[in-house]
Amino acid sequence: MAEHQSGSLGGYTSTRRPVELVWSEWFQSITDAIGVERQIKGWSRAKKEALIAGAFNQLPELSKRRT
Repeated sequence: MAEHQSGSLGGYTSTRRPVELVWSEWFQSITDAIGVERQIKGWSRAKKEALIAGAFNQLPELSKRRT
């Protein structure tokens, strides 16, 4: 978090400070964590907001394709 707040690493968060941690989860391995991070990055904003709010029951509905 400190590196993100300081902007020392550059990248996406360096120009969008201050940053706030809104969700976290512990994983057995870094590869598992990276996989989940990549998956969440592909989600819609609505689905991410439901995750942050802890509204896990909404996730399946928000995952459906809108055609």
